[in-house]
Amino acid sequence: MNIKQAKQEIENTVRAYLTRDELGNYLIPAIRQRPILLMGPPGIGKTQIMAQIAAETGVGLVAYTITHHTRQSAIGLPFIEKRTYGGKEYTITEYTMSEILSSVYELMERTGLREGILFLDEINCVSETLTPMMLQFLQCKTFGNQALPEGWTIVAAGNPPEYNKSVRDFDVVTLDRVKRIDVTEDYAVWKDYARRKGLHGAILSYLDIKKENFYRVETTVDGLQFATARGWEDLSELLQAYEKLGLTADREVVGQYIQLPRIAKDFANYLELYYKYQRTYHVEDILSGKWPRTTVLELRSAAFDERLSVMGLVMARLSEEARRSRLQDALTTALHGALTEFKEALAAGRDPAEVLTELLEQRRGTMERQRLAGQLDRERRDLGQREIQVLERYARDLTDTEDGQEAMDRVRQWFAGEVEARAAAAKTAGECFDNAFRFLEETFGDSQELVIFVTEVTAGFDTSWFVEQFGCEAYFRHNKELLFDDTRHRIREEIAQARGQTEL
Repeated sequence: MNIKQAKQEIENTVRAYLTRDELGNYLIPAIRQRPILLMGPPGIGKTQIMAQIAAETGVGLVAYTITHHTRQSAIGLPFIEKRTYGGKEYTITEYTMSEILSSVYELMERTGLREGILFLDEINCVSETLTPMMLQFLQCKTFGNQALPEGWTIVAAGNPPEYNKSVRDFDVVTLDRVKRIDVTEDYAVWKDYARRKGLHGAILSYLDIKKENFYRVETTVDGLQFATARGWEDLSELLQAYEKLGLTADREVVGQYIQLPRIAKDFANYLELYYKYQRTYHVEDILSGKWPRTTVLELRSAAFDERLSVMGLVMARLSEEARRSRLQDALTTALHGALTEFKEALAAGRDPAEVLTELLEQRRGTMERQRLAGQLDRERRDLGQREIQVLERYARDLTDTEDGQEAMDRVRQWFAGEVEARAAAAKTAGECFDNAFRFLEETFGDSQELVIFVTEVTAGFDTSWFVEQFGCEAYFRHNKELLFDDTRHRIREEIAQARGQTEL
């Protein structure tokens, strides 16, 4: 299955393991809660989905790459203890708590979460001395004489032997005690994730043209060479940082992330073209509705790959504007919730500064708990930080008043500015959508390019959110035509099939 399906299956399993009966006991007893073994190629997102699952199920997450551990750190250090059995004293060996298990207990203490996921990466690449301990842990959920707390699900990940020479095969006894999920790379699924994360437009448009270069692992005379999903995502982060700094990523830089020289060279060449198209076609002019006639004529006569690249540029900028609108909407919604609490507290006669201080402490505490629990992705972090910054500004500006009504009037006025910012962001994004469709209609008419563009808008996380929230007349018109064409094509196929059956 692909990584999206695997994520859903793991999430379903965690929810099933944590479901309790009417007496408060786990519906599936701990002994039957099999560890999940996630097997698949490196760099396809096995680690990333763990944080998503933890956030969506509201549980804690402790993650370890098990190859970084020795036998002592995993099982704990031995010490001598004396015990009395049948009136006779014996010297026995005990163990300190495993570093891994102590991290679980530490998270429980610091966050208050009693249930969670223990994620162990590269499980089948452990050293020979640690292998028996890991097999025992998968089978019995114990390190030495210390057990994993009830309510915690083990998820282990590993790579098939063709990707890693140091892997060890599991025996039948172990495999018969785990829930195994095999994952394969899938560009279409990864692209949905990449859109959601706002990966660099050059990477997405390049891989749309050359999907075969998304994930490759090759054994050559120079050793293992590869291009992976992790490599593309990390390269995207670097490209975006370089652009802010005014730096250029050349072939050598690309090759540091895409470690298959043929693909690295090909993408570096494409990246140069991508930046050239930015300058040639003036995407900002297109989105502002001020493109010259020559831009239309040049793109109309361009090769299909060039057309796709330019549409990718337009789509990337539309996604940025839609994302800006969505994030401002999220901030406004979060602040509205905070200020509703503020209003209710003032109505009870409380001091404005004291209430805002309490709200800030709550927000900071929530963010810290999410961070410790492994639930705080970049977007949640950024939203939380922006909300805290606004509330801090409100608190500073209210230090000169203790009157509740005056404080509320001031806050309403300041909050109105956020509402206006949300409306302005939506207006800007809406104009960009309208201008993009007008440009493409003038350039291509009702062609396959418009079909591709409408499909991309529909599939994009931010663009589809924006259209759903604020609408776009051109999008709805073209989407309706596309649906009509699909229906007509399906009816024709059904008629043809019926005729064939009649002839038989």
